[in-house]
Amino acid sequence: MKKKVKIAVVGASGYTGQELMRILLLHRGVEIVCATSRQYAGQQVCELFPRLSGVPGAQLNFTNSDVDAIAATGAEMAFLALPHGVAASYARGLVDAGLRVVDLSADFRLNDPLVYEEFYGGAHPDLTLMQEAVYGMPEWYRSEIENARIVGSPGCYPTSIIIPLVPLLRAGLVLPEDIVVNSGSGVSGAGRKADVSLHFCECNESMRAYSVPRHRHLSEIEQELSSAAGAPVVITFTPHLMPVNTGILTTTVAKLAPGVSAQDITACMESAYAAAPFVRLLGENHPADTKNVTRTNFVDVGWSIDPRTNRLVLMSAEDNVVKGAGGQGVHAFNIMFGFDETEGLWLI
Repeated sequence: MKKKVKIAVVGASGYTGQELMRILLLHRGVEIVCATSRQYAGQQVCELFPRLSGVPGAQLNFTNSDVDAIAATGAEMAFLALPHGVAASYARGLVDAGLRVVDLSADFRLNDPLVYEEFYGGAHPDLTLMQEAVYGMPEWYRSEIENARIVGSPGCYPTSIIIPLVPLLRAGLVLPEDIVVNSGSGVSGAGRKADVSLHFCECNESMRAYSVPRHRHLSEIEQELSSAAGAPVVITFTPHLMPVNTGILTTTVAKLAPGVSAQDITACMESAYAAAPFVRLLGENHPADTKNVTRTNFVDVGWSIDPRTNRLVLMSAEDNVVKGAGGQGVHAFNIMFGFDETEGLWLI
């Protein structure tokens, strides 16, 4: 194992931050030198997250989120587990200080500033860094991630949609128009905040749609699907809140191109993900199940063809705070710093 990389986790007290800490504390190539939280500054990480008690490194104290102080710790790399709009204000100072950055917010996922402004309600604060950033999906941007100074890690819903669709759009096996996606996410997807709509009694034994008809993640989903198809792709996407802690289940329905068979779909998927350690192809007529992916970095994908409508039904499942957030960020980090890309991520 090579020399350990010194890491800062900025915004370490949220759900994504907790998963990052859990993964990184067990990563053989990492030394966490800084974990920030304005709310819990001065407390030990293991005090806030008792499940980490006894794990070496979890006695680290949370500190305030100050760019100069973060850089002064000697950190070589920073994970930003912050809200969109806030992350960008840290990214510039950290990159200028010589750190490499993986941002888990939405600030560096998009390449069009007008789209960012449309979906996030304001101008992007750093257009130069926005244009430099690499979309951090290792399955499709591995070589770009390897040399990047800043990576915009994909969102949770987008990962569950892009992984199944991109190879099929690239190969022309499904038509780019009239794609309909329905997804359900665990309550942790809303973040670790006080909100009456997210209280146990409001969510338990109930499901509801939200952010209809335009969820913010549509922006990066359509960006990546359009790139894969070589033409603009506009989809219908409806997210739902599920009464579970973590997990995302997505069902995507797309029209098959003329003459495409089930064997074509299988061959395309197997070719696309033969070397992708965290994409598990379940095969035809095998639905994905969230219970098999929670607390892991896997995304499971199954599919079925409806001959009556000539439509393909894609079924995918992942953990929204691991494969959809912290785990995917660590996967990108492994590539950036020359580790085996699975290091620290064999979570079962």
